[in-house]
Amino acid sequence: MDQSLKSPALSALDNAFHTQVEASRNAPPPALAARLDGLTRLRAMLSENETRLEQAISADFGHRCAVETTIAETLFLQAEIRHTLKALPRWMAPRRIATALQFWPARNRLMPQPLGVVGIIAPWNYPLQLTLAPAIGALAAGNRVMIKPSELTPHFSALLKELIAANFDPAQLTVTGIEDGVAEAFAGLPFDHLVFTGSTRVGRIVAEAAGRNLTPVTLELGGKSPTIVDVSANIDEAAERIAYAKLLNAGQTCIAPDYVFVPEQHADAFASKLHRHMLRMFGTNPANADYTSIISERHYARLEGLLRDAIARGASTLSTTSPEDPAWKKLRKFPPTIVTGASADMAIMQEEIFGPLLPIMPYRQSDDVIRHINAHDRPLALYWFGSDAAARDAVLARTVSGGVTINDCLLHFAQMNQPMGGVGASGIGHYHGEWGFNSFSKLKPVFYRSPFNRMKDLYPPYGASIARIEKLLRFLS
Repeated sequence: MDQSLKSPALSALDNAFHTQVEASRNAPPPALAARLDGLTRLRAMLSENETRLEQAISADFGHRCAVETTIAETLFLQAEIRHTLKALPRWMAPRRIATALQFWPARNRLMPQPLGVVGIIAPWNYPLQLTLAPAIGALAAGNRVMIKPSELTPHFSALLKELIAANFDPAQLTVTGIEDGVAEAFAGLPFDHLVFTGSTRVGRIVAEAAGRNLTPVTLELGGKSPTIVDVSANIDEAAERIAYAKLLNAGQTCIAPDYVFVPEQHADAFASKLHRHMLRMFGTNPANADYTSIISERHYARLEGLLRDAIARGASTLSTTSPEDPAWKKLRKFPPTIVTGASADMAIMQEEIFGPLLPIMPYRQSDDVIRHINAHDRPLALYWFGSDAAARDAVLARTVSGGVTINDCLLHFAQMNQPMGGVGASGIGHYHGEWGFNSFSKLKPVFYRSPFNRMKDLYPPYGASIARIEKLLRFLS
């Protein structure tokens, strides 16, 4: 399209991209000192503007619990930066790779290099963390980074754009595309790597757009993350931990427990304990500052529809109040709700819930649970509670998921030395710590030939000695 015919937003998007492409192609890769400086400035920006960022996120949600923003976003990023600053010299160093005996005394090295320009399409549910966590890995790897925040977080997006512009050269890090209708154009840019966090449905669209440019992608998607309460579990302890994980950010978490398998004989007791813990944590007052609002009226209405469908199909509920309660609805706070008697034909068991609704699925045999999980898309997370090591290991061996936490929920995500990422419909690729550095680097293999190498003996014309050399090579292979 002629540049003069493009909207101002699309022209700005193109200009930002070409600025970074030119810088990445024409400047030498950033040295260690430059990368450390960028990460240090990012850390300072977060510290100096923590309250402003928290307030902007809360304004977008209607109300976002300040403690949740601090723990799940700000402190998480500070820990990631601290870990990266400490480890980056080691990550950047060429890596020794074994050399096969027949090539001695040559040597192999793996050289990490920046890919170039990395694009990040960020979600709304944890807008700060899920925007900057991949950016930390991409900057550490020496890349230029373009960020496209969610249209559902206009206050946060505008503030992030302001802060990034004040602290970084746009050729290094920039925020663009915050206007409506720019996401498709952003995904269609020929990045050297593209990161997307969001729904599986949109992830397919992003992957298709990236594929037209052969752009490699990291997709952190969603899905229905199952939780298994084994017969050997402490029911009360499991209920408390699941209640917290489910209601963090009012359930608007991609790795939140989506539904819970409970032994049939413990299902009623578990539901009762779960309800008691939910009440203790968040009470019955919708104005409770510890409880986060649903991001939009559309998302609230979707949750209402899931609940109505489940009730119409025979489910029962355990809740503090109805989501139709005007006091709750006015604040866009959806009451924590346990759904019992859930069945496969209900929409709540077919879609990712992404809210404070938690179906309970009674089961008789562990094999039934494993069969159910394996009959559906592979989840982003899986949680298992119990003390029976054999039962635990059977689930780990026979199911495939993005990550697992045993006897708790969510915590595998916070491990900086472990990769974060999905599998199949729940995602592609990994980031966090060194895994992110590697994802956003070209690990270039380099072979250094020794002057004493006898490869010349293999050159034609082939004489009688080639048979002896072939025999030696076969022996060494």
